[in-house]
Amino acid sequence: MRHNNKINHLGRTYAHREAMLSNMAVSLIKHKRIFTTLAKAKELRKYIEPLITKSKEDTTHSRRIVFRNLRDKYAVSELFKDVSQKIGSRPGGYTRIIKTGNRLGDNASMCFIELVDYNELMLKEEKAPVKTKTRRSKRKGEDSVSKSNAPKATSIRKNSEEEKEVSEISVKETLAEKAPETESIAEAPVESTPQETVAEDTSGEDNSDYEETPKVE
Repeated sequence: MRHNNKINHLGRTYAHREAMLSNMAVSLIKHKRIFTTLAKAKELRKYIEPLITKSKEDTTHSRRIVFRNLRDKYAVSELFKDVSQKIGSRPGGYTRIIKTGNRLGDNASMCFIELVDYNELMLKEEKAPVKTKTRRSKRKGEDSVSKSNAPKATSIRKNSEEEKEVSEISVKETLAEKAPETESIAEAPVESTPQETVAEDTSGEDNSDYEETPKVE
């Protein structure tokens, strides 16, 4: 009876199960993705993630522990050289399981299991963190807006007053320039027209040659 025993034996003995998980871990390190059943993928994740964490410390002791489980020197060298550099800044969660549906023969649930840092498409789709919204009262916002607009209004008023003063000064200057011209025109003597001179001359001429016609009674 399997009381309080949560290990999925996968229908195999201990030696068979350990050999299968070791081979699957080697294939995952070499190919970065494998296609298997969901139950095997979950057990493989428990098996390989501690080994990947061990590869962050590149020492002889950690290499011997990993080699004891994998039994493949090429997979061990690739794990310590390439994979450990990719996942150096990641605190955990080195693998991802993607479900693909059920198998036709026995209806077993199938999936992909892959190393997270080697799927470039999924890395591009990661979005920036969303900023959290803070609750603020509308009155505070309106007060801040009115305060920010207050100096602008005073500056506009000052500019308008200065423009009025400048315009008034310019009008006064133009009027002062035109005033002496009008005075000079008024003081100038009025010249007589040629018609008036002719009339005066005719009135002062001698009429000695003019003979009065006798009146006939």
